[in-house]
Amino acid sequence: MTQNTNSRRNFIKLTAAGAAGSAISWDAASYARVLGSNDRISVGVLGFSERAMEALIPAFNAITSSQNCEIVAVADIWNRRRDEGADFIGKLTGKPIAKARNNDELYEMKNVQAVIIATADHQHATHGVQAVRAGRDAYIEKPLANTMADARAILKAVKETNRVVQIGTQRRSAQNTLRAKEYLQSGAFGEVTMVEMCTNANQPRRWRRPQLVAALRQEDTDWKRFLAGRTRDAFDAQKYFEYRLYWPYSSGIPDQWMVHQIDALHFITGLPHPRSVVAQGGIYSWRDGRINPDTVTAVFDYGPFDNPAKGFQAIYSSRMHNSAGGNRDLYYSINGVFNASLGKVSPEGGLTERYAKNGYKPTTLTEKTLTSERGSTELAAPNTKADATVVAHMRNWIECVRNRQQPVANIEAGYNHSVALCMTIAAMHSGKRATFDDAKQEVTLA
Repeated sequence: MTQNTNSRRNFIKLTAAGAAGSAISWDAASYARVLGSNDRISVGVLGFSERAMEALIPAFNAITSSQNCEIVAVADIWNRRRDEGADFIGKLTGKPIAKARNNDELYEMKNVQAVIIATADHQHATHGVQAVRAGRDAYIEKPLANTMADARAILKAVKETNRVVQIGTQRRSAQNTLRAKEYLQSGAFGEVTMVEMCTNANQPRRWRRPQLVAALRQEDTDWKRFLAGRTRDAFDAQKYFEYRLYWPYSSGIPDQWMVHQIDALHFITGLPHPRSVVAQGGIYSWRDGRINPDTVTAVFDYGPFDNPAKGFQAIYSSRMHNSAGGNRDLYYSINGVFNASLGKVSPEGGLTERYAKNGYKPTTLTEKTLTSERGSTELAAPNTKADATVVAHMRNWIECVRNRQQPVANIEAGYNHSVALCMTIAAMHSGKRATFDDAKQEVTLA
């Protein structure tokens, strides 16, 4: 046995000791059964990122009492984030939190039954594969994958291990998305002919982390693990913390923003992925050394694959230098426009009596705002600052971990948004039209 192995195992024993008292005894084989309400679910956090700190951990903490679950450990390859994570979670829970230097050490902690993966974009699929192969269920932040090789690998791993995986596309748990799905599938709006989606911001330092970049020393982290085989780049603190601005770690806007809206479109329409994509991106304002664009426009063709005559066009646009238009999803039909973000139906632009000929009828839509039996507001998260939609999404995951059912954003949903993402990246980088070869499960360019 090597000295390094001894050191690693001693480290695990010391850091896990604090959490062992509150965790149930567990092994991967026995965990495949349906858990009862008295079985406590112990979770580890992989990657103490801003997303984990600001959204995922508070959301999980909001359901710990009702769902009989707890966070018992945190893993991060940077020693500072690892310590900060244990301290942050410990203050929320009032319990000591075990620390692991990486995911290998985390999975040697037998009390960790499931994990929340909140690492960098290019690591999500790899870390997801490692989690399910280690017998853990997982909540994996979006995007699931930004290369098709990674997407195929995580899909295969989840199918083979039968783990419960929820992808962090939480719009599927949002009340406005659920109402939009109900309304559009009811047929009252008519056949969708076009969708416009946008995400706009005006934040010069968006995704820049100068204080963290200045604080990071190579000896305090594991650069090779950060790379996850994606490149052989020399250590670069900017790429470590500002990865959203540098391909191939992230595509930026498509990885971070577009995926949410494309996944919601898939959920609402029931379509798996686009038939084709053309896209362009450029740096028109923030010329600060970034590689990824500050402006992106992508045009998608959606519809049945066996009927090219049916379908609709979807346009996604985003700019980081002017916030006009904000974040919205607009669905169009011959009858009018539906603002899915706000749940507002309007006859604006719908067919009028003057032009209703040859069997077409004028629109009968009236101005209204949708409500449903679920209520007109988001699910409440009492006594917490956590986002209610993320709370609902996290609750759905834990419920499925317990009953072994499929969560609302399951692995197929994640795979499909990854297909759309990879098509967009290929089109944007090549300037060509991207399609998808279903037989090979690969993006092709024309």
